Amino acid sequence: MAAFFQQVVSGLASGGIYGALALAIVLIHRATGVINFAQGEMAMFSTYIAWTLTTNHGISYWPAFAITLVVSFLGGVGVHQAVIRPVERGPQIRVVIITIGLLLLLNGLAFWIWSGEVRAVSSPFPAGTIDIGGVAISWSDIGTIAVCLSSVLVVSAFFRFTKIGLAMRAAAVNPSEARLVGVRVPWMLGLGWGLAATLGAIAGMLTAPNVFLDPNMMQAVLIYAFAAALLGGIDSPIGAVVGGLILGVGLNLLGTYVDFVGSELKLPAALLVILGVLLLRPAGLFGKTVVKKV
Repeated sequence: MAAFFQQVVSGLASGGIYGALALAIVLIHRATGVINFAQGEMAMFSTYIAWTLTTNHGISYWPAFAITLVVSFLGGVGVHQAVIRPVERGPQIRVVIITIGLLLLLNGLAFWIWSGEVRAVSSPFPAGTIDIGGVAISWSDIGTIAVCLSSVLVVSAFFRFTKIGLAMRAAAVNPSEARLVGVRVPWMLGLGWGLAATLGAIAGMLTAPNVFLDPNMMQAVLIYAFAAALLGGIDSPIGAVVGGLILGVGLNLLGTYVDFVGSELKLPAALLVILGVLLLRPAGLFGKTVVKKV
């Protein structure tokens, strides 16, 4: 049982990362109706910024973490205003193509600026473990879970208890009526992109110590995040987080107790989750099926 609970805690740490990136995907989908395929590459680029601040400029981790979040937020707003806003009123396929192009652009820029060299990134959390009821839990897992859940709680509180958050929700759910009551919809959507970029940056910086830093580091994580978002409900912020936690724990237990899965087949297992949700329950666990009259 100790080994089982240890895998559960480790899965919660991974699931927290998937949930944070899935929440970023959900925020943009609710605002624009499309999936941002560049979400992982935006997170990767932010992680490189944090690495540059700590390695090349001697800034300690947590101040660099905070600076990176600010830069990521501004970058997300800038991407929306400069790249997405001019095409968002056209067919949705335009926005999809733009996000795919942005994915390729950011990946190429990362190779050009930092090269494709694989770099080790130190964890900001202590290296030891803590024993709880015979279960040895690493401080890294505890710290990852705490940062991810804290971020999600802050975002949830922002949307529920602040005027800007309520305006952003209105702009995402019903932009036409939001304009009638004076909400500046384009800027609210831009702020949504900024928040999504910030959540992605958190996911990227927490992922790097586990998978090493390179321009392709977030591609597998993005697939896990897609699976989490679909599992929870692509329009449900709560579902994205719950889906991430369920997926992280489930994949960890599969890799440990199902021999033929191991660590090599976790990604195909996530793809099966995506396929199963689309076939059996497209709305996800927390989503609502929408019926349109024609």
